Amino acid sequence: MDIETFLDGRGGVARTSALHGAGFSRTYIDKAVAAGRLARIRRGIYGMPRDAGAIGLALRHNALLTSLSAAPLYRLWTLHEAGAVHVSPGHKGTPAGTLTHGRLLHPAHPWLPVAGLADVLIHSLRCLPTLEALVMVQCAAQRGDVTVDFLRRKLAGNRNAPARSVLDRVIPRADSILEVLANDHFRRARLRVRRHVELPGVGEVDFLIEDCLVVETDGGTHLEPRQVKKDRKRNNATLIGGHLGLRFGYDDVVHHPERMVAQVLSVLEQCQRGAFGSR
Repeated sequence: MDIETFLDGRGGVARTSALHGAGFSRTYIDKAVAAGRLARIRRGIYGMPRDAGAIGLALRHNALLTSLSAAPLYRLWTLHEAGAVHVSPGHKGTPAGTLTHGRLLHPAHPWLPVAGLADVLIHSLRCLPTLEALVMVQCAAQRGDVTVDFLRRKLAGNRNAPARSVLDRVIPRADSILEVLANDHFRRARLRVRRHVELPGVGEVDFLIEDCLVVETDGGTHLEPRQVKKDRKRNNATLIGGHLGLRFGYDDVVHHPERMVAQVLSVLEQCQRGAFGSR
């Protein structure tokens, strides 16, 4: 195993003792640094060059990454990359240019300069826009890393009411970040939505809206030739089975949700007017 593989499995950073324990000698480490494969973040701590920025800042200031800045290290869904670094500061004070969060209530990550997952999610619920926080919590909750009820108990009081309202929007299962967002947009449009419905001849569909319109959300894999053929067959089977169908991709769901919802409402309105004949 090379040092890059080892670090990838540890969030991109490790102490010298961990590197030695994995069999990497001082000479090997020095050569990796000289070759640009490894970055010395501070004395006794090394990381991948691409990961040395936020992690290095946290280590230099004895701070812990949290909220959106910690999401990649916990492999949580996110809508956007973190701009300013989110930290819970240590004894050296707040690093310049960072977004500061309050005290931690739970144990930190065992080896990375990162707040514990529960604190990361609590901070996200308090500081991030609704949908950004929602997808992070959805990812962690459906993996079984944390429960919504646990987070709700940690967010008591009037000042945490907006954060608790985000928890109300978490769904039992979502196969992709697009599904989370689309479901939220449809619900806010007061549409009657059923998710993961099994249709004869079609299989499981993402959404069945008002019992007549099938909506599928397509990630990047749906652009692969094999998947395109499969989706085409499913589209045909949807119509043959007596349902209308729409498909939306990443750009529709993430960047143009109002247009997506408007198209869904347009089809439903035409259906009510009988534009597609009797079902």
